Amino acid sequence: MLTRLTYRINLGLERYFPEQRLFLKSDTETRFIRLRPTTQAVAMAGGAVVLGWTILATAIILMDSISAGSGRDQAQRQQMLYEQRLNALSQDRDARADEAAGAQERFNLALQQVAEMQGRLLASEDSRRELETGIDVIQNTLRRTIKERDEARAHAEAAGVAQVAENGTTKSDAGRAKDAMATVDILAGALSATAQERDVMEGAAAKSAERVETVLAEKKALQTRNNEIFAKLEEAVSVSMEPLDKMFRAAGMSPDDLLNQVRRGYSGQGGPLTPLSVSTKGSVSNPDEQRANAILQGLDRMNLYRLAAFKAPFAMPVKGNFRWTSGFGTRNDPKGMGRRMHEGTDMAGAYGLPILSTADGVVTDAGWSSGYGRLVKIRHEFGIETRYAHLSAIRVKVGDRVSRGDRIGDMGNSGRSTGTHLHYEIRIGGRAVNPMTFIKAANHVF
Repeated sequence: MLTRLTYRINLGLERYFPEQRLFLKSDTETRFIRLRPTTQAVAMAGGAVVLGWTILATAIILMDSISAGSGRDQAQRQQMLYEQRLNALSQDRDARADEAAGAQERFNLALQQVAEMQGRLLASEDSRRELETGIDVIQNTLRRTIKERDEARAHAEAAGVAQVAENGTTKSDAGRAKDAMATVDILAGALSATAQERDVMEGAAAKSAERVETVLAEKKALQTRNNEIFAKLEEAVSVSMEPLDKMFRAAGMSPDDLLNQVRRGYSGQGGPLTPLSVSTKGSVSNPDEQRANAILQGLDRMNLYRLAAFKAPFAMPVKGNFRWTSGFGTRNDPKGMGRRMHEGTDMAGAYGLPILSTADGVVTDAGWSSGYGRLVKIRHEFGIETRYAHLSAIRVKVGDRVSRGDRIGDMGNSGRSTGTHLHYEIRIGGRAVNPMTFIKAANHVF
């Protein structure tokens, strides 16, 4: 059965791999080797496997090379994203400040209108009281006049009776009574006009009260809108501040101390972030003004954070393809001198690769320094110093002011070194700290 199956396989493969014979001739004899179809098929499959493995290994190597080459693009994209985020935060800060200022102006206008309406209402109330007082006086005068009229009528009647008894005529007393009636009519007309004026003033007072209620409702709606705006601004400031706080604390630096130092360096007054001050009489500001000032202080703190971030070494000294070769801490000496403290981190890359300043600062040393080889030292704010060692070339001199990202030298192999690399150090107050602390901390923002 097995022989029959083998025969069928050979017969099927013979159409593609016909049997071959290799003749080997020597001085004394001639031999040949017969290559069966199965043998040829196995050899062909083995060659295909080897070729496929070669292609796969080449693809893996190319992919590693491509991924290594994309590191620089990724770092540039991260830098662009950080700058875009800073610009967006700045624009959002200005928009929120303008919106808060506009809301405050609308609120002050509403307060002014309420004050004017209250003044008119008080004036109307005073007029009403004066009218009531005048009406009381007129009523008292009218009562007194009516009483006097009645008394005059009584006297007139008595006098008329006496006159009739004496000479039979009442003409003189009737004229006096007629004059008294005319006087009463004049007083009644004046009283009626006063009552009409009182009714008009009462109507004006009622309309003023309705207007005050309308203004108070508008004031309440404006207050609600202001509260919503303030809540959004406070949330935006809090969300923007958290990653900056985390970045500096992760680097082992006190945010309050840093901001105080930056504030002393940027102590000018004025600008869009000046605290609001509405009252001119020294009175205590209202809650809305206090919230607005708190938001502006938060925006000012965020701006100080941005300034501090550029003055501290939160950046990479190498932009390009490199490999981390030795970290911070105790290690075996590469020259075979036992275990020693390594006060920086090493990054190996191509000879002549640009070396960049990781923060704004002043160059304090640029030259040869024993085991460091060609060395550049830069003094930054907050008592921070960075060192860049084993350079092949130095592109700055002592006293130069550099900014973050400026090229200060080229990667090399000078000094006590076993190969081309950069030895990067960060010192705070003269004490070496792990540079990876700053590099990792920057991932919270950059």
